[in-house]
Amino acid sequence: MSLTTSPRMSDINETATSFLDIPDDLTIPQFFLDTSHAARPDRGAEIPCLIEEDTGRNIYFDELRARTFGLANALSLRWRIGEGDVVCILSPNHIDYTVAIWAIHRLGATVTAAEPSFSTVEEIAHALKATNSSFIVVHPDFLKAAIAAARSADIPIYRIILFDAPSSSNIPASHPVLSNLIQDGLKLEAQFEEKRLNAGDAKSKVAFLSFSSGTSGLPKATAISHYALIANVIQRAVHNKVNEEYVQLDEQRFRPGDISAAVLPLFHIFGVTNIHFMLFCGMSTVVMPKFDFQGMLKSIVRHCITHLFLVPAQIVLLCKNPAVKKYDLSCVRFCLSGSGPLPTNLAQLLTTIFPNASICHSYGLTELGTTVSMTSVSQRMAIPGSSGLLLPGISTRVMTEDGCVAAPGEQGELWIKGPSMAMGYADDQTATLETFVDGWMRTGDLVYIKDDEVFVVDRLKEIFKVRGFQVSPAELECHILSHPDVADVCVVGVPDEYSGEVAMAFVVLHPDAAAQSRRDLKESRKAKMGIMKHVVDAKANYKWLSGGVEFVDTLPRTATGKLLRRQLRNQARESRAR
Repeated sequence: MSLTTSPRMSDINETATSFLDIPDDLTIPQFFLDTSHAARPDRGAEIPCLIEEDTGRNIYFDELRARTFGLANALSLRWRIGEGDVVCILSPNHIDYTVAIWAIHRLGATVTAAEPSFSTVEEIAHALKATNSSFIVVHPDFLKAAIAAARSADIPIYRIILFDAPSSSNIPASHPVLSNLIQDGLKLEAQFEEKRLNAGDAKSKVAFLSFSSGTSGLPKATAISHYALIANVIQRAVHNKVNEEYVQLDEQRFRPGDISAAVLPLFHIFGVTNIHFMLFCGMSTVVMPKFDFQGMLKSIVRHCITHLFLVPAQIVLLCKNPAVKKYDLSCVRFCLSGSGPLPTNLAQLLTTIFPNASICHSYGLTELGTTVSMTSVSQRMAIPGSSGLLLPGISTRVMTEDGCVAAPGEQGELWIKGPSMAMGYADDQTATLETFVDGWMRTGDLVYIKDDEVFVVDRLKEIFKVRGFQVSPAELECHILSHPDVADVCVVGVPDEYSGEVAMAFVVLHPDAAAQSRRDLKESRKAKMGIMKHVVDAKANYKWLSGGVEFVDTLPRTATGKLLRRQLRNQARESRAR
């Protein structure tokens, strides 16, 4: 597929990357553990890199580097893991997650990760087969699933490594434990010779096979190079003026000694890049095994967490759950929402929940490794609806349906290229050629750019048409969430004989409203009509919920909080077809 450029304007944004000083001859652990960079501040010896949430245990830089070597040494000695191997990590967040990643990279192998809690054995086995994994590092809680999946993928059982010793007597203790391997490796001289890359090699050496969210189809294994992740960290650092004296130290957005929370899953590239960025900034990161809402609130207070990276579903809880009022969250001075649109009214509510915080938005994709845009450091509050300014080094085109470059402010599909762009999809040439075109990545997102700010309208695949008019589910969801009885919502298009499709909303009510609705059928109908009227009063008639409202207890989401709209759309259409 070729690119047509309209004569009415040239590329919206074409930028160079040379000023970013991105090394192309280093692996990720070599960059983070062995070298320095002009944008990287000095980390004081007294500042821990990682903090274990439950125990408060601190891991400092020297120990982190040593543990990485120890594990790499043991993995090389015991299994000769190296170039060509793919190691799958199947675990919730763990204090040694980054150690495992870096040790695997030290040996020249590739890391992939699978979501443990909600994946079936078949889904885990699919991930293993799709990435040609040959080893598994697993949390003991998911060992049985890992064994079953390994057998399905023809991985020998002895190639399964545990993060921790099993606590249950029903789990076999025959698998090596990560902490023991680290100690064994530290007792020995180096049993491996770490490969030194030539100039340019980091751009073609795969670091991660990271699965896309799978919201519009089966997840695809995205090949992300060492160079891409390093580039995205540097881009974010330059964008946020890290290690620059642009304002007084106590007003700078990211500083050594700040404390962030790794609450986003590290098996997703968003979580991985975040923890690398925090480490680069000289900050400490509290590693939370999983997202537990009240547990997160307690941890914020206990560890005096200053920086939160969240997804809209988590922010909805912060804004709508009454438990928040029990906690003093004044220590938080930065809160970023990513991975989906954030309703303006919720962003404003956050300023009362975090009175001392900057409220920022970002936009990114797995295929761009991950962040593309982010609120400027000059703004304490993100512009409503905006996902921020493009990071340095990012080039964009907004393409209209007729194949032309859009005019400023005109909507179209966002095409991007930049140093953090993925190499393509593993073993899926068709999907790679459809998405990566002439050096550009087609995002599949409908956007417009105004005053250099990126406004994401919705996923093109999610938008449906009512009587020929485009309807954005995200727009309706943002509005419906402003209804006081609504705790969560998903809008889908359902078939309609007259209009082609009409909007239907799956709604999770607040507990009190839900209880009242369950007790009384009349109250349930009244609640549904109230939500429908809430839309009628504010939106054009083709956006009304003519497909109705259905109350549900929960909505299906990915691990990073993205709605699995496809499931609900299929459910609604099957129901209406009966």
